[in-house]
Amino acid sequence: MALHFAKRITEYRLAKDMFTRGKSIILSPEAQAMKQFTQHGETTVFEHCVSVAKFSLLIAYFLERTLKIEVDKDSLVRGALLHDYFLYDWHVKDKSRRFHGFTHASVAAANANRDFELNDIERDIIAKHMFPLTPFPPMHREGFIVSLADKWCALAETFKIDVSSYIIYRINFRIALTNGDYSIDYGETAIEA
Repeated sequence: MALHFAKRITEYRLAKDMFTRGKSIILSPEAQAMKQFTQHGETTVFEHCVSVAKFSLLIAYFLERTLKIEVDKDSLVRGALLHDYFLYDWHVKDKSRRFHGFTHASVAAANANRDFELNDIERDIIAKHMFPLTPFPPMHREGFIVSLADKWCALAETFKIDVSSYIIYRINFRIALTNGDYSIDYGETAIEA
Protein backbone atom coordinates (compact mmCIF):
# COMPACT_ATOMS: atom_id res chain seq x y z
CA MET A 1 0.00 0.00 0.00
CA ALA A 2 2.78 2.45 0.85
CA LEU A 3 4.51 1.77 -2.47
CA HIS A 4 1.26 2.36 -4.38
CA PHE A 5 0.81 5.64 -2.47
CA ALA A 6 4.37 6.74 -3.26
CA LYS A 7 3.91 6.14 -6.97
CA ARG A 8 0.97 8.55 -7.17
CA ILE A 9 2.88 11.52 -5.73
CA THR A 10 5.35 12.71 -8.36
CA GLU A 11 8.09 15.27 -7.89
CA TYR A 12 6.44 17.34 -10.62
CA ARG A 13 3.16 17.37 -8.68
CA LEU A 14 4.97 18.24 -5.44
CA ALA A 15 6.78 21.15 -7.13
CA LYS A 16 3.52 22.43 -8.63
CA ASP A 17 1.69 22.14 -5.30
CA MET A 18 4.54 23.80 -3.39
CA PHE A 19 4.82 26.66 -5.89
CA THR A 20 1.05 27.24 -5.84
CA ARG A 21 0.85 27.26 -2.04
CA GLY A 22 4.07 29.23 -1.43
CA LYS A 23 4.26 31.43 -4.54
CA SER A 24 4.19 34.76 -2.71
CA ILE A 25 7.09 33.66 -0.51
CA ILE A 26 9.10 31.86 -3.20
CA LEU A 27 9.00 34.84 -5.58
CA SER A 28 9.74 37.47 -2.93
CA PRO A 29 13.18 39.12 -3.02
CA GLU A 30 13.38 38.51 0.73
CA ALA A 31 13.15 34.72 0.33
CA GLN A 32 15.47 34.82 -2.69
CA ALA A 33 18.08 36.36 -0.34
CA MET A 34 18.30 32.93 1.36
CA LYS A 35 20.21 31.75 -1.73
CA GLN A 36 23.21 33.79 -0.50
CA PHE A 37 23.76 31.65 2.59
CA THR A 38 24.76 28.01 2.93
CA GLN A 39 23.02 25.71 5.35
CA HIS A 40 24.45 22.18 5.42
CA GLY A 41 27.49 21.39 3.27
CA GLU A 42 26.99 23.13 -0.07
CA THR A 43 23.20 23.40 0.18
CA THR A 44 21.84 26.95 0.30
CA VAL A 45 19.29 27.93 2.92
CA PHE A 46 16.73 28.39 0.11
CA GLU A 47 17.37 24.88 -1.25
CA HIS A 48 17.14 23.44 2.26
CA CYS A 49 13.79 25.16 2.86
CA VAL A 50 12.43 23.85 -0.46
CA SER A 51 13.56 20.33 0.53
CA VAL A 52 11.86 20.63 3.91
CA ALA A 53 8.67 21.85 2.23
CA LYS A 54 8.81 18.85 -0.13
CA PHE A 55 9.13 16.27 2.64
CA SER A 56 6.59 18.08 4.78
CA LEU A 57 4.08 17.82 1.92
CA LEU A 58 4.87 14.11 1.48
CA ILE A 59 4.22 13.48 5.17
CA ALA A 60 0.99 15.52 4.98
CA TYR A 61 -0.25 13.54 1.97
CA PHE A 62 0.52 10.30 3.81
CA LEU A 63 -1.31 11.40 6.97
CA GLU A 64 -4.36 12.56 5.04
CA ARG A 65 -4.65 9.57 2.74
CA THR A 66 -3.76 6.72 5.05
CA LEU A 67 -4.68 7.94 8.54
CA LYS A 68 -7.34 10.54 7.59
CA ILE A 69 -5.56 13.24 9.62
CA GLU A 70 -6.18 16.68 8.12
CA VAL A 71 -3.22 19.01 7.62
CA ASP A 72 -3.29 22.71 6.70
CA LYS A 73 -1.00 22.32 3.68
CA ASP A 74 -0.95 26.06 2.86
CA SER A 75 0.41 26.92 6.31
CA LEU A 76 2.67 23.85 6.21
CA VAL A 77 4.37 24.93 2.97
CA ARG A 78 4.65 28.59 3.95
CA GLY A 79 6.08 27.72 7.37
CA ALA A 80 8.51 25.21 5.86
CA LEU A 81 9.72 27.75 3.29
CA LEU A 82 10.43 30.28 6.05
CA HIS A 83 11.56 28.00 8.89
CA ASP A 84 15.23 29.00 8.44
CA TYR A 85 14.69 32.63 7.43
CA PHE A 86 17.50 33.88 9.69
CA LEU A 87 19.41 35.70 6.88
CA TYR A 88 23.02 35.37 8.01
CA ASP A 89 25.92 32.99 7.46
CA TRP A 90 26.09 30.91 10.61
CA HIS A 91 29.42 29.43 9.53
CA VAL A 92 31.20 32.76 10.06
CA LYS A 93 32.85 32.87 13.48
CA ASP A 94 30.84 35.33 15.54
CA LYS A 95 30.19 35.14 19.28
CA SER A 96 26.58 36.23 18.83
CA ARG A 97 25.95 33.15 16.64
CA ARG A 98 27.78 30.64 18.79
CA PHE A 99 24.48 29.02 19.80
CA HIS A 100 22.92 29.11 16.32
CA GLY A 101 21.15 25.75 16.77
CA PHE A 102 19.33 27.07 19.83
CA THR A 103 18.63 30.64 18.67
CA HIS A 104 18.10 30.72 14.90
CA ALA A 105 14.44 29.66 15.13
CA SER A 106 13.54 32.79 17.10
CA VAL A 107 15.60 34.97 14.72
CA ALA A 108 13.87 33.37 11.72
CA ALA A 109 10.46 33.90 13.36
CA ALA A 110 11.19 37.58 14.02
CA ASN A 111 12.45 38.12 10.44
CA ALA A 112 9.47 36.29 8.92
CA ASN A 113 6.99 38.26 11.07
CA ARG A 114 8.68 41.46 9.92
CA ASP A 115 8.67 40.63 6.19
CA PHE A 116 5.58 38.44 5.65
CA GLU A 117 1.99 38.24 6.80
CA LEU A 118 1.80 34.99 8.80
CA ASN A 119 -0.94 33.10 10.60
CA ASP A 120 -0.56 31.42 14.01
CA ILE A 121 0.33 28.00 12.56
CA GLU A 122 3.07 29.47 10.35
CA ARG A 123 4.55 31.44 13.27
CA ASP A 124 4.49 28.30 15.43
CA ILE A 125 6.21 26.23 12.72
CA ILE A 126 9.04 28.73 12.34
CA ALA A 127 9.57 29.45 16.04
CA LYS A 128 9.52 25.80 17.18
CA HIS A 129 10.97 23.81 14.27
CA MET A 130 14.14 23.09 16.30
CA PHE A 131 12.32 21.19 19.04
CA PRO A 132 13.76 19.72 21.29
CA LEU A 133 16.47 22.43 21.13
CA THR A 134 13.69 24.97 21.65
CA PRO A 135 12.13 24.63 25.10
CA PHE A 136 8.53 24.24 23.93
CA PRO A 137 7.16 21.77 21.38
CA PRO A 138 5.05 22.92 18.42
CA MET A 139 1.39 23.51 19.22
CA HIS A 140 0.14 22.26 15.84
CA ARG A 141 0.69 19.03 13.88
CA GLU A 142 2.11 21.11 11.02
CA GLY A 143 4.95 22.18 13.31
CA PHE A 144 5.81 18.57 14.17
CA ILE A 145 5.76 17.65 10.49
CA VAL A 146 8.17 20.45 9.53
CA SER A 147 10.42 19.65 12.49
CA LEU A 148 10.63 16.00 11.40
CA ALA A 149 11.21 16.90 7.73
CA ASP A 150 13.88 19.42 8.77
CA LYS A 151 15.84 16.80 10.68
CA TRP A 152 15.68 14.34 7.74
CA CYS A 153 16.80 16.98 5.20
CA ALA A 154 19.63 18.23 7.45
CA LEU A 155 20.90 14.68 7.80
CA ALA A 156 20.70 14.01 4.05
CA GLU A 157 22.45 17.30 3.21
CA THR A 158 25.18 16.76 5.78
CA PHE A 159 26.00 13.36 4.28
CA LYS A 160 25.58 14.66 0.71
CA ILE A 161 22.60 12.43 -0.09
CA ASP A 162 20.67 13.99 -2.97
CA VAL A 163 17.00 13.86 -2.04
CA SER A 164 15.65 17.04 -3.62
CA SER A 165 17.66 18.24 -6.64
CA TYR A 166 14.76 17.73 -9.07
CA ILE A 167 12.23 19.69 -7.02
CA ILE A 168 14.77 22.47 -6.44
CA TYR A 169 15.31 22.59 -10.21
CA ARG A 170 11.53 22.71 -10.82
CA ILE A 171 11.03 25.53 -8.30
CA ASN A 172 13.93 27.57 -9.76
CA PHE A 173 12.56 26.92 -13.27
CA ARG A 174 9.15 28.25 -12.22
CA ILE A 175 10.81 31.31 -10.66
CA ALA A 176 12.66 31.98 -13.94
CA LEU A 177 9.45 31.55 -15.99
CA THR A 178 7.51 33.88 -13.70
CA ASN A 179 10.25 36.52 -13.78
CA GLY A 180 10.50 36.31 -17.58
CA ASP A 181 14.09 35.08 -17.39
CA TYR A 182 13.25 32.04 -19.48
CA SER A 183 10.87 31.40 -22.33
CA ILE A 184 9.64 28.27 -24.02
CA ASP A 185 9.55 27.98 -27.80
CA TYR A 186 6.72 25.69 -28.81
CA GLY A 187 7.78 25.72 -32.47
CA GLU A 188 5.56 28.67 -33.29
CA THR A 189 8.42 30.87 -34.47
CA ALA A 190 8.80 31.20 -38.22
CA ILE A 191 11.51 29.10 -39.81
CA GLU A 192 13.57 31.10 -42.23
CA ALA A 193 14.24 29.49 -45.61
